[in-house]
Amino acid sequence: MPPPPAPWTGRGTPSATRSPASNPAVGTPAVATPAFDMPVTVLRPPRQTLPVVVSSPHSGQRYPQDLLSRTGLDQLTLRSSEDTFVDELFASAPELGAPLVKAEFPRVYVDANREAFELDPAMFDDPLPDYVTTQNARIAAGLGTIARVVSNAAPVYRGKLSFADALSRIETCWRPFHAALAETIEATLDRFGYCILIDAHSMPSNVLALGADGRAHPVADVVLGDCHGGSCSTVLVQRCERVMARQGYRVHRNAPYAGGFVTRHYGRPESGVHALQIELKRGLYMNERRFQRTPGFARVAADMRRLIAVIGGFDPRRPWGDAD
Repeated sequence: MPPPPAPWTGRGTPSATRSPASNPAVGTPAVATPAFDMPVTVLRPPRQTLPVVVSSPHSGQRYPQDLLSRTGLDQLTLRSSEDTFVDELFASAPELGAPLVKAEFPRVYVDANREAFELDPAMFDDPLPDYVTTQNARIAAGLGTIARVVSNAAPVYRGKLSFADALSRIETCWRPFHAALAETIEATLDRFGYCILIDAHSMPSNVLALGADGRAHPVADVVLGDCHGGSCSTVLVQRCERVMARQGYRVHRNAPYAGGFVTRHYGRPESGVHALQIELKRGLYMNERRFQRTPGFARVAADMRRLIAVIGGFDPRRPWGDAD
């Protein structure tokens, strides 16, 4: 049985085969696909000119048959945990000189923003190895590496899985995604001496966040997560807040999303890697029931282009020397 992955150190990460893959048509149910031979796409500029890497681990829309045959959910419900269109909102990154790393597999199949082995024992018909994490808040909520529920708390599977099912998904999807992401971060470090990782996500419009008054309030338009100051330069976060506020967005920091595995794992400011999670409210750019773009999509995409350019001009070695 393979051991869990070692923590990323910023050096010596193996590469992975990467190829583009097509997505299903906008607004249609999930489309069944064969087993993943192309789990991750890296869109690279002809020449990388910005010290930025954009990650989109939850925008995959290729639904494999081994998932669809086991779920009792209709396919639009199954898609509710997607960060639909987020890769498209940040698609300007390669044009600006920054690579974009995106998962082709859906979050509900295997979540690349979790540790490799955060698994709920109740989902499996055989014992889990000792190295598997079986208890934490994410697993209790049904949102471990293999999701038990989708975002509306509907159970995903009609029956139980085997650990071999989970291991296959981790080996064929999770590991290639992180190999590609780590390799891209490493190349950026080698080229520029530092790297700014934008981990791009979306959130349902009906999410509530705890306010300073202790009461729940509607979530802001944008939530910036820096693991409460641990994954990214505070100056950079402040700069992003100002840019997005000037664009008309309500921006919060770390509430209710402070950063997931990608932000925590790769964010190492002391080693030159600054990771910032960006959560965008879906109602700004899409119809959340029909999975269709709205007229707001073009505006949000243009604003993300501006944000990437601003982030690309930030040098953490002289944080006060750049204007935004």
